[in-house]
Amino acid sequence: MGPGMIRIFRYVLLFLAAVALLTVALANRGVVEVRLLPEGLAALTGLSFALQIPLFLVLFGGIALGVLVGFVWEWAREHKHRSTATKSSREVARLERELAVMRDSSSTPKDDVLALLAKPAAK
Repeated sequence: MGPGMIRIFRYVLLFLAAVALLTVALANRGVVEVRLLPEGLAALTGLSFALQIPLFLVLFGGIALGVLVGFVWEWAREHKHRSTATKSSREVARLERELAVMRDSSSTPKDDVLALLAKPAAK
């Protein structure tokens, strides 16, 4: 299966998902009332906020909110792994710099005469 075939397969799946979502939206166009609080609690607190919206928006909003909460949860759960990776990469960079300095300092000639010739003259 080549890259072009995978792209076509992805587009077919996206098209089928779009058709399924459109079908659900058309089947659930009825308007429903979405309340912030139950009626008894709203009367008690004086907060009687309610919206009249189509049912498919409630469904799709719930799905979107669930996906968002899942992404945030996973991002927070993996924080320690990202932190460890950052610390490790900094340590590797520090050790590579240290190794480069050690290689430069050990690359001086062992012979004193050659070392004097290789050493730049101080001005």
